[in-house]
Amino acid sequence: MSRDKLLSIVAGVLLLAGIGMIIFRLTASDVGLFHARTGESPTVAAGRMAPDFKLTTLDGKPASLTALRGKVVFLNLWATWCPPCREEMPSIQTLYQQFQSAPDFVVLAVSEDSNPAQVANYVKQHKFGFEVLLDPRNSVGEAYDVSGLPESFVIGRDGRIVAHHVGPYDWANHDIREALEDLLRAKPS
Repeated sequence: MSRDKLLSIVAGVLLLAGIGMIIFRLTASDVGLFHARTGESPTVAAGRMAPDFKLTTLDGKPASLTALRGKVVFLNLWATWCPPCREEMPSIQTLYQQFQSAPDFVVLAVSEDSNPAQVANYVKQHKFGFEVLLDPRNSVGEAYDVSGLPESFVIGRDGRIVAHHVGPYDWANHDIREALEDLLRAKPS
């Protein structure tokens, strides 16, 4: 087995373990109280409320995270000039296609590019079907403390961040699909 394949498997296992732990924490106790009891400082991946944002789609329509409350949101921050972002985009398209019929699942790809036409051409060329939002001022990246591109977040129905991953990842893998299916089956709180 190649080193890259092994690292990918390990990263997937760690991500799934993190999602499981966070889901357990969210169902076992109030996350804010958990942090108050343990003295831990909340992190992006530890149940923090996802910061709201208001952006526009490639079509110029307004979009906000608040409007999606009650849904599970896969949020990816990326740019066309970012090679790792381009590497992972096909797996995000596959993830989108796997859950396209799930009314409570949304994929949002927030582009930090400054040229909307370039983003539109890239999306059209690769036939991506998920929603692409424009954020040339990097307001979402700043609100989410993004350290580099790509970065992805899974946001639960209650608006809390369930998982956070830095760097490219194969989002179409079986384990991710199962974890998201479990999250979608969970009753909204």
